[in-house]
Amino acid sequence: MSLLSKLAPKEGSTHYRKRIGRGIGSGMGGTSTMGHKGQIARAGGRVRRGFEGGQTPLSRRLPKFGFTNVDFATNYQIVNLSDLSKVEGNVDSASLYAAGLVTKGSQVKILAKGEVKKAVSVKVHFISAKAKEAIEKAGGKVEIIPQRAKYKRASK
Repeated sequence: MSLLSKLAPKEGSTHYRKRIGRGIGSGMGGTSTMGHKGQIARAGGRVRRGFEGGQTPLSRRLPKFGFTNVDFATNYQIVNLSDLSKVEGNVDSASLYAAGLVTKGSQVKILAKGEVKKAVSVKVHFISAKAKEAIEKAGGKVEIIPQRAKYKRASK
């Protein structure tokens, strides 16, 4: 007889499943642990998140202010120093895309996680001070791509 056939959960580690609605003798028949009447006892009788019984919800009572326009957000794709070893030659958006580290046409930010093993020439949109220091210490060079304005003011 194999050991697999003798496997069982540790004593006291499991508990029986509550069998609801199987008659009065089970102790959970009749109302099936739902109590008597009311919204909770009905089928589908739950309230949505944030519902306060008809009272004006907190989310509507609090003042609203401000607006964040996502069109003006600057979203960088993060690349760590340790990832630069995956790129052959000079490091720029196109080479990082070819290596599968960023999506096409994205703005790139290099952070100082990891270390640089060889001298690399980096041309990116943004770089942390520690990452820049580490690249230059390894004999590499850093060039920052200037940011262009997303929207130009309409001339009158």
